[in-house]
Amino acid sequence: MRIALFGSTGRIGRRILNEALARGHQVTAIVRDASTMHDNNKNLEFKTGDVLKAESVAVATKGADVVISAYGPGAGDANQIASAAKSLVEGLNANHTARLLVVGGAGNLQVSPGVQLLDTPGFAAYKKLALAHRKSMEILKKSSLDWTYVVPSAEINEGTRTGRYRTGHDGLLVDQTGKSHISMEDFAVALLDEVEKPQFSHACFTVGY
Repeated sequence: MRIALFGSTGRIGRRILNEALARGHQVTAIVRDASTMHDNNKNLEFKTGDVLKAESVAVATKGADVVISAYGPGAGDANQIASAAKSLVEGLNANHTARLLVVGGAGNLQVSPGVQLLDTPGFAAYKKLALAHRKSMEILKKSSLDWTYVVPSAEINEGTRTGRYRTGHDGLLVDQTGKSHISMEDFAVALLDEVEKPQFSHACFTVGY
């Protein structure tokens, strides 16, 4: 497939990029300044673009079969997450792009009926980020795009690619010890599996062990 990827220089984005290339997909990594990026992989090209500007999104993703956004504001304004979602919807509508996958956050997953992770003690420091992710998903839900929101477990760190994972809908996944976690590498596996064999069109799903 022809995949356009935002956020390819981030920790999760790099794993998604590597997984997509390992599977033989043609990837266009959309970055702020393509002139500074170099790679010898014949299936990878860099293109200058800005995920926060709909016109730029439309130009940079033209011809893509699938668009993946692993964008994150870093230490910047969390509200840019929702701004990026709005820009992606507007830009991709102009291209009639078939599919959009967005990497979300675990804060909006339920830990018990009616209780989300963002409402639990100890999550206060991440609440603004979680609310921005919630707004982002609402923007996607109201769009006419074929979208999927892909959410990691509560903990996502660098690790090993095992190819093993579980998926769920809106409930926080935990392992036998009660820990909610996934490696970035296996998260990328799950996301690319969804790209190749869609199961969660117009829906959110979460990935964990």
